[in-house]
Formats: sequence, C-alpha cells, structure tokens
Amino acid sequence: VQTCALPILDVNGSAIISGSLIVSGAFYGNLTQISSSTTNYTLVVADTGKTITINSGSAVTLTVPTGLPVGFNVDIIQLGAGQITVSGAVGVTINNRQSHTKTAGQYAVVSLLSRAADLFILSGDTGV
Repeated sequence: VQTCALPILDVNGSAIISGSLIVSGAFYGNLTQISSSTTNYTLVVADTGKTITINSGSAVTLTVPTGLPVGFNVDIIQLGAGQITVSGAVGVTINNRQSHTKTAGQYAVVSLLSRAADLFILSGDTGV
C-alpha cells in the first residue's frame, strides 16, 4: 500500500469505478439535494438520490412514472398537513410491507427504491 500526501482521487462530477475502492481516513459523500413542491409531483430520472419535500395543506399525489432505472431511489418528506399518496403510473408496481400508499402525517419521511424495471418498494413512515 502506497501513501501519498496529496489526494489520489479527486473527482468533479461523476466517476465509474470498476473493482474495489478502499478508503482510509475520512470519506465524505454527496449531500442530498432537496427539491420542493406544494402540488402534485411526478418523479423524473434526475430525482434519483434526492429528497423531495412537499408542503401542502391538502392531500397531494406523487406519481411514479414508467421507465425509471433500476436502483432509482428518492426520499420524500411530508412537510404540510396534506398527506402524500405515492401512486404508480399504469405499468408501475409499488410494494409496501403493510400495503400502505401514503405518508403517515406531517413530517413523515418515506423512501422509494426501484429493485427491478417498474417495480418499487415504498418504506418508512407510511400510513393509510
């Protein structure tokens, strides 16, 4: 193992690493980007890895379209009193351990993960 006083890997933007990445010392990943909405929202590919906050006094729907890539993931936060219903477009299946499709209430945080083409798992502070 070689040591170096200067960073060996310095990436601006994206990097694809094939094989192993071994980190010794501190490692700082990306901070999540936060997108905000006050109305119904449809996810887009660029939302992967982000946190979507929805601040509405009335119920809103977050739509999951077809074609999002496997591994797509997003966190969703209900900031207002309006419950968020997570709904799949035609052809999209959303599974939840308790068959919930909504956030549980104000400040609830849920996560959505694509584990296969047009197949998602909704987890977190869910409700009916």
